[in-house]
Amino acid sequence: MEIRLFFIGLAMGAVAWTGRQWSKTGAVDTPLKSGLWHGFFCFLSAFSIALVLVLSLESRVRFISVAAHVLSVAELYPSLAVGFIAGAIGFWRGYSKGREPSGRLYFVNEDTEWAETVFSAVLLASVLMYCVIQAFKIPSGSMEKTLLIGDHLFVNKFIYGLRVPFTGKRLAPIKKVERGDVIVFRFPSDDPTELHCGSIQYGKDFIKRVIAIPGDKIEIARGMVILNGQPLGQEPYTQYVDGPHRQPASVRTASLPRDRYQELWQSHQLDKELEDIQKDYFGPVTVPPESYFVMGDNRDRSCDSRYWGPVESKYLKGKAWFIYWPPSRMKTVH
Repeated sequence: MEIRLFFIGLAMGAVAWTGRQWSKTGAVDTPLKSGLWHGFFCFLSAFSIALVLVLSLESRVRFISVAAHVLSVAELYPSLAVGFIAGAIGFWRGYSKGREPSGRLYFVNEDTEWAETVFSAVLLASVLMYCVIQAFKIPSGSMEKTLLIGDHLFVNKFIYGLRVPFTGKRLAPIKKVERGDVIVFRFPSDDPTELHCGSIQYGKDFIKRVIAIPGDKIEIARGMVILNGQPLGQEPYTQYVDGPHRQPASVRTASLPRDRYQELWQSHQLDKELEDIQKDYFGPVTVPPESYFVMGDNRDRSCDSRYWGPVESKYLKGKAWFIYWPPSRMKTVH
């Protein structure tokens, strides 16, 4: 969202700068130019608003083209449709009222002022969302009962360091990622066609709990987490909806050499190789540098590192901080 807002802000900034130049030179000097100018401004405004609204619905479908990380089909088509309708209306207004010089000047100045306002507001909002804090809505029950479907929370995006755009690097971290932290991250895959947990997860935001950090050796046996050779025991935040009876060892499907198992898991290919991963049996693996092993608190209903591998730090967005909606659930996230 923040990257898209940033580019919307840049586009509005370009419109504002162009409008100022054309206002000085009187470049919009015919009804046709007036219609085209106002039509383009209306198209860009409506497209941007529709895009933000579509994003709020969290539509997810198969992504297209090499620019898949920017827009999806479900986001692009409705936004373009709304934009073209608004652009056509804007063109008609600009053309019909652009027969008089005062009408043409009105549209140029009015649209330029709006573009400057949106440029400032959207650019500031995108910077805050990218570097400081962002709202997040819980889309599934994988973190129940810590986080429920529909919970709205704030994510602290600077506590692990400021992200340098397009590099995956972080500057000035306040603290390191620790075991037990509830983190938000982009799904760790750069391939928009990969299937994990039965569907395409590319580009989605996930929220899970950190169970193991770089260098940790982790294994799961009969649903129990074994960290560095020691059982974690009763984890107070976990939930097992399938009851206390775990799968027997006889159903375990992993028969790979340990090195091969580690290689496949670390490269996010283990679930493809095994086809069916038993949630109660996993590993052992060693968490690689700059990576984390994460799991949902609702252990029997979570698509997590047991299936698709580690979360590299470049995908990390921030730490879950505070539930602000609904009011009855307002609290910090632990």
